[in-house]
Amino acid sequence: MAASTRTTARTSPRAASRDGVAEDRPRPGLRERKKIKTRIAIRTAAYRLIAEQGYDATTVEQIAAAAEVSPSTVFRYFPAKEDIVLTDEHDAAMVAALNARPAGEPPLASLRAVLTEAVASVAEQEPGELRLRTRLMSEVPALRARITATMAETSQALAAPIAARAGRAPDDLEVRIFTAAVMGALREAMLHWAERGQKDDLAVLVDRTMDVLEGGLRL
Repeated sequence: MAASTRTTARTSPRAASRDGVAEDRPRPGLRERKKIKTRIAIRTAAYRLIAEQGYDATTVEQIAAAAEVSPSTVFRYFPAKEDIVLTDEHDAAMVAALNARPAGEPPLASLRAVLTEAVASVAEQEPGELRLRTRLMSEVPALRARITATMAETSQALAAPIAARAGRAPDDLEVRIFTAAVMGALREAMLHWAERGQKDDLAVLVDRTMDVLEGGLRL
């Protein structure tokens, strides 16, 4: 989930299959693992520098030096500085988690379970990065603008497994509205959390967000 909220389900090599039995997920190849390692190194360096000196004062050249790569390598992995903060490797994990949900489970219930687990996982494993990322999303105009596009990419990634559950095509209007509504609502929950000093339990906010959607947007 970009966003940060391009957030993630736990990236365990085992996941529940649709009948509830654990099954192995294929391990990424060596080249893909190296790419992921480089992306993480760049992002970790960026987070450290931004935490120390602020987003605007941090340059791609500084990030590259801290990650021990060239600036061109940074841009090969992240087209813009905003993407270093907002993108992650979690979309594929969420798609796999969706595909592993029980057959016959309503799409919104499946997505709710996956997103709840994703947020809980990130909050547990990457609490500092999560807080920094969401604070920057709220405070930096360029990041706040970019998060919309990032979440749209996550919506597109989730469209195929959601469509399969609903017996529709991924590009059906209803599927696009469904995934866009959920990810847009999640973005607002993250911003709400950041704007109020990150004092609330984020998992509870995500639960409230899904309640609004499941209730048919009633106020």
